[in-house]
Amino acid sequence: MAVTRAGKPITFGLCAAMLGASLALNGMGRALAAEVDAAGVNAPVGFAEVIDRVRPAVVGIRVKTDTGNVDAERTQPFPPGSLLDRFFRQFGVQIPPDPAPGSDVTVGSGFLISGDGYIVTNEHVVAKGIDIEVTMDDGRIHSAKLIGTDPQTDLALIRISAPGDLPYVRFAAAEPRIGEWVLAIGDPFGLGGSVTAGIVSARGRDIGGESYNDFIQIDAPVNKGNSGGPSFNVRGEVIGVNTVIYSPSGGSVGVAFDVPAETVRLVVRQLRDKGYVSRGWVGVYLQEITLGIADAMNLKSTRGALVAQLDEGPAAKQGVEPGDVITFVNDHELKNPRDFARTVAAITPGTVINLRLLRNAKEMSIGVMVGEASRALEASREKQPEPRERTELGLTTAPARLVSGAGDAGVVVLEIRPGSGAPGGGLQVGDIILAVGGQPVVAGADIDRMVNEARAQSRRTILVRIKRSGAMNFVAVPIT
Repeated sequence: MAVTRAGKPITFGLCAAMLGASLALNGMGRALAAEVDAAGVNAPVGFAEVIDRVRPAVVGIRVKTDTGNVDAERTQPFPPGSLLDRFFRQFGVQIPPDPAPGSDVTVGSGFLISGDGYIVTNEHVVAKGIDIEVTMDDGRIHSAKLIGTDPQTDLALIRISAPGDLPYVRFAAAEPRIGEWVLAIGDPFGLGGSVTAGIVSARGRDIGGESYNDFIQIDAPVNKGNSGGPSFNVRGEVIGVNTVIYSPSGGSVGVAFDVPAETVRLVVRQLRDKGYVSRGWVGVYLQEITLGIADAMNLKSTRGALVAQLDEGPAAKQGVEPGDVITFVNDHELKNPRDFARTVAAITPGTVINLRLLRNAKEMSIGVMVGEASRALEASREKQPEPRERTELGLTTAPARLVSGAGDAGVVVLEIRPGSGAPGGGLQVGDIILAVGGQPVVAGADIDRMVNEARAQSRRTILVRIKRSGAMNFVAVPIT
C-alpha cells in the first residue's frame, strides 16, 4: 500500500484484516486518511496504522479565561487529596497545576482541517477565552486566534500560524452506519492525547434543545477534556466532533454524542468565510404532534409541526397562525419540528419559500420570505423584558434567549424554592435547562407539561439535560 507524503510514495504494511491506508496530498499540508479496500474485512484486528496517520492532526487546547467564566473542563479535575488525585500522583501521572490567581485554565481538544492552520473545536471550550494555546501531537505549542463560534451547534473555528505545511484530516463524505467502528482521539482530563475505540451506537439522536443537530451516538469512551476532539472511521475520516456525554457520575459510561461531519462542514465553511453562521428564520415556535393532538385535531398522522407561538416575524406577517400544522416547506415533507428548523436554517435569508399547512383540517399554502435568525434574536432581546416563570419543580426560570449571555436555547434557572427536589437532583441557580424528559424546553410551561406527563405515568424522577459553565450533562430530578 502506497502513501504519499510531500509528493514521495511511502510503503508500509498492515495486518491482514485491515488492507491499507493512504495519505493524499491536497492543497496546503498533508491530508491524513487511511483507505480500506472495498473487498477488505470491516473489523480490523488493530487500529495502530490508522491512528499513526491521523493523530498528528489532533491537538490539545488550553484556554485562559476570566475567573468565573469557565466554559470548558478545568485542567485539574480532581480535588487535592481526593482518591483520584492520590491515585494519579502515586503512579507518577502529571496533573496540571492550579490556575494562576485571577484566571482559570481550561482544556479541550481539536483537530486541523487545513494545512494553513484552521482547527475545529467546541464553542464551549474557547468562546470566552482570553488566551488560546494549542499543543501539537509532537509537543510544539502555538498561540491561536478565534475565528468564529456557533453556539447553536457548539462548534468553533480557531487558527494557528506555524511555519511549513501542517498535517490535517478530512471529513467523511457519507454518514457512518450503525455498528461501524469509531475511534475517538482527544485530551481527557488534560492528561495528553488518548485514543479510545467503540462503535456507532445510533444516528439522528435528538437529545433536546439542539434544533440544528442530529447527533451521532457512540460508545467509545469520551471524558472531560475530549470536548472538540474528532471521532474517526477506520479510513481515518472524521465522522463527527465529540460534544456531549451522558454521565450521572461525571465520567464516561459509554454514551457520548458527536456533531455529525456534514453539520460541521457546513458550519465551518461559514465561520471561515465570515466569522459567524447565518441561518434562515421565519419566527415560529413549533411543537411535536402527539397521537392525542392528532386525534383532537382530526389529523391523519403525526407528521409535520404544530405552530404553538409566533414572533413578530415573516410567518406572522404573511398570515401563519397558532394552531396551524405545517406539513411541507416547498417540496420537502416535514417529519417534525426539528426537521422544520434544520430545513429553514439551511435556506439563504431573503429567499421566498412556500409553506403548505393545515388549518381547521383544510389545506392551504402561504409564501414567506425567510429572515436571518441571528438578527431576529438580537432584536427580540432588545425589545423584550426578562419574564420569570415558576415551575412544578420549584424553579423560577426565564427563557435563555432573553437572559444576557445565556445563549439562545432553553431556560435559565433564576431561583430554586427551598425544600424542592431540584437541589437534590443536581440543579443549581444559573443552570440552563435545555430539555426535560427528552423534549426541548423553550419556556417554564414546557417543564410543567413534561413533569405532569411523567407523574401521570407514575414516574418518580425525570431526566433533565442542562448546560452549566459551558459543559452539557444530564441530571435526574425527583418529581414526587
